[in-house]
Amino acid sequence: MNIKIVTTDQEMNDAYFVREVVFIKEQHVPADLEIDEFDQEATHFVGYENNEPVAASRLRFIEEYGKLERICVLKDFRGKQYGKQIIQAMEREIKHSGYKKAKLNAQTHAEGFYHSIGYETVSDEFMDAGIPHVTMIKTLKD
Repeated sequence: MNIKIVTTDQEMNDAYFVREVVFIKEQHVPADLEIDEFDQEATHFVGYENNEPVAASRLRFIEEYGKLERICVLKDFRGKQYGKQIIQAMEREIKHSGYKKAKLNAQTHAEGFYHSIGYETVSDEFMDAGIPHVTMIKTLKD
C-alpha cells in the first residue's frame, strides 16, 4: 500500500470516500459526527492500492499527544496489515513533529489489535457514536 499525507483536494476526497464507506455506511455513524470541525485542523492520511483509495486516517496534536483518529480500511483490504501500516506512518509523523506520545480512542473490538502494536488501555469503556471505545496510549521510541 502506498500511504500519502493528503496535500490535494483529490486525496482529501479519497480519504473521505474510505471514511464514508467504513464509518457511515458500514458502521452507521451519523455523517455529521464522522465529518466534523476537526477535519480542518487535522493532518490526513490516505492509503492506495493500485491507485485506488483503500485506507484513511487523520492526526491531530492535543496537549503532549499525537492523537490518531478515523483509522479505517475498506472491508476487502482488511487482514493485509494496512491498518498497521497507516498507524506506523502516523507515528512517524508524530515523531517528526517533535512529539513522543500517541493516543487514540479504539473501538473495543479492535483493542487487541492496538495492544499488539504497543498501545496500552488507559480508560474504562465509553460510548462514542453509539460504539463502545477505550482510550489507549503509546510512548514512541526514537
